[in-house]
Amino acid sequence: MTELPPPPDPHDDPEGDPDPRLRLRILFGDSAMLGPGKAELLDRIAETGSIAAAGRAMAMSYKRAWSLVEEMNRAFRAPLVERSRGGTRGGGAQLTETGQRVLAHYRRVERAAAAAGAEDIAALKSLLSDMSHEK
Repeated sequence: MTELPPPPDPHDDPEGDPDPRLRLRILFGDSAMLGPGKAELLDRIAETGSIAAAGRAMAMSYKRAWSLVEEMNRAFRAPLVERSRGGTRGGGAQLTETGQRVLAHYRRVERAAAAAGAEDIAALKSLLSDMSHEK
């Protein structure tokens, strides 16, 4: 599966005026949701190979990170994250093929929504009052 780059960080503007950002949350009925936090958790698990390290990187407890992983694993037909228990080589976690696909689809939807809404988002930004006094 082709790895997609993450969306641009809205705080990377050198002039200190971050671009508006779109935070996309997809609700699947009442029982399942995928949003920016879960997507970031999946990204960080893929990067670190660890649920604990991914949670730490997000200032999240292991219990909370594991709870979100369990929630996502239950929501989809196949688990998104596979965990291996400790032992001589130590434990770890990795995204399954389904996890990689879910994350890639979410990132594509996120980019498509941002591209489709770019003109209206820019128009909204132009209507904002000067917020420089709040810095």
